[in-house]
Amino acid sequence: MSVDVLTSILINCSRGTVSGYAANPDNAPEWYVNIKTVEWHTSPPVTIGSKIAFVAHFLGRRMAYTYEIVELVPGERLVMRTAEGPFPMETTYTWETTPDGATRMTLRNRGTPTGFSKWLAPFIAGAMRRANRKDLAALKQRLDSPVHG
Repeated sequence: MSVDVLTSILINCSRGTVSGYAANPDNAPEWYVNIKTVEWHTSPPVTIGSKIAFVAHFLGRRMAYTYEIVELVPGERLVMRTAEGPFPMETTYTWETTPDGATRMTLRNRGTPTGFSKWLAPFIAGAMRRANRKDLAALKQRLDSPVHG
């Protein structure tokens, strides 16, 4: 069973500000509740082919994985993929400007668990949805502040 979780939020600042901040892996520990560390395996900035290692805690477990950037349209779309571990994952960020000048950021995580993890897919999807909502809320809180507006 595949997992496909789509979450979005409106952030009251420009698309350039939101995408610039969210697409920079160095900022991930500041708004992703579960991400603890980030380490570049290629030189910054983010480009197609960049590889970035993350350490996260999810569902009580430590998870270490390396994402590769597979698609990048600055200010519009970022797609990164990992094939490691029991749960290969693709994460997509998209950004759209709303008619009032705010930004809608959409976060999509999808993958197909293997081995024992495939039996936990419905539980994983629910936990991922809750975590994504918290992450996007933290991003909104950080970027809606007067410093970033």
